[in-house]
Amino acid sequence: MNSETPLHQPAAGPPPRAGEDFTLAITPTSADIDELGHVNNAVWVRWLQDVATAHWNAVAAPEHVAAYIWVVTRHEIDYLGNVGPGETVTARTWIPDAPRGARFDRCVEFTGPDGRVKVRARTTWAIVDRGSGRILRVPKDVAAPFLG
Repeated sequence: MNSETPLHQPAAGPPPRAGEDFTLAITPTSADIDELGHVNNAVWVRWLQDVATAHWNAVAAPEHVAAYIWVVTRHEIDYLGNVGPGETVTARTWIPDAPRGARFDRCVEFTGPDGRVKVRARTTWAIVDRGSGRILRVPKDVAAPFLG
């Protein structure tokens, strides 16, 4: 890992149990910092995807990871504070409700080193069958590990 590679580390300990929050530590690189001296808004969107993907890979059964992929259908983001160079944020994500058809919502909060939420988001994802490329209803066994 070089100095330009962002630090994305899952929280220490065993993988989360069904319905548990998933956390990931992220430290911005110099490329993530904009002319105002803090993490650019577009980077936060990339980090939303990074956190969702890490959660999926940590919790989903390997056969589900091989069979399905997720696509974003909506991001709703509140920018509440700034994060500067070298400041590690803790991303926390969870699935608040059971899927609706092919879609489910994911909540994400990024907390700064000062303990304050810097960005809060609710994103909507749809499941796609890798083989056919088609959106399908979320199978119950795929959703189960993410629900409490």
